[in-house]
Amino acid sequence: MAQGSSHDTRGAGPHRVVLIVDENSNPFELGCATEVFGLRRPELGRDLYDFRLCSPEPRTLMRDGFFTLAGVAGLEAAESADTVIVPNRPDVEVPRRPAVLDAIRRAHARGARLVGFCSGAFTLAEAGILDGRRATAHWQWAASFRARFPAVRLETDVLFVDDGDILTSAGSAAALDLGLYIVRRDHGAEVANSVSRRLVFAAHRDGGQRQFVERPVPAVPDESLAPVLAWAQERLDAPLTVSDLAARASVSAATLHRRFRAELGTTPLAWLTGERLALACRLIERGESRFETVARRSGLGTAANLRTLMRRKIGLTPVEYRRRFGPVTGTATGTATSPVTSPVTAEGAPRG
Repeated sequence: MAQGSSHDTRGAGPHRVVLIVDENSNPFELGCATEVFGLRRPELGRDLYDFRLCSPEPRTLMRDGFFTLAGVAGLEAAESADTVIVPNRPDVEVPRRPAVLDAIRRAHARGARLVGFCSGAFTLAEAGILDGRRATAHWQWAASFRARFPAVRLETDVLFVDDGDILTSAGSAAALDLGLYIVRRDHGAEVANSVSRRLVFAAHRDGGQRQFVERPVPAVPDESLAPVLAWAQERLDAPLTVSDLAARASVSAATLHRRFRAELGTTPLAWLTGERLALACRLIERGESRFETVARRSGLGTAANLRTLMRRKIGLTPVEYRRRFGPVTGTATGTATSPVTSPVTAEGAPRG
């Protein structure tokens, strides 16, 4: 976990997020960003972000001429943004506008967080700020990206990559995964789960999962992992093992491993660890100050193990996490009560 990705926004006013729209930008990612960062959150009692769109032109033709975007701010709006989401578009071989690339370079130079959805990695690389850095993009463009930007450490078998102040996601739907991950990093697991419920979007996919799975829809309904996942989520404090999950699913451990890989793009152990970390975070956010209790109730065993895993996977110790996301008098942090369903991992859960 790159710790530079965390942005503590509480008590400092809404974090300003600006999305740059350029010619032929994809409206889906624009919609994802608006849903995650732009909507008001009356259920939380506060707005999470100050979100704006901007463009280098007064009128911007969107992808394939679907519609023309007008009435948004000029490119100067990006100059004071805390987070800048860069343009993405399907014509990856066409150079981006120099004014857009210059705005991205200036944002990077002053320490803003930069986000690229899908082909947005091409924009970041063209701006020259990805050399030597980790990033991802849609798997279909991997060969083209590597040929043009060999100095970038492209990872194509993940949903998104957090490389500190630069975050990138793979295909279009992964924009939601990355968006929710950013909310979780900024505001904690409780708030992120509230946002995911409002989106009616499953929040169990972490960045280390594969971009596509072998069987998106199970061939036989009773092979779905949903029942065993729900069963495990109700027993995270118990000493569950992969063998326990396999026994509950009435399959061998090897078969369970194959099904997790095929349906979720991760391993049973990685999923279980992510669920336990998510529960631990929620317990801390809700005010549990005894870390031994947090570790026991989340199934992580000891405070030492809790500290090790949180530091490795979240980039914060339990004390740091409590300081950032724990209860604050007069600050609403959400009152969600549904089961935890989102791993709190940054660079992928353990591959065991």
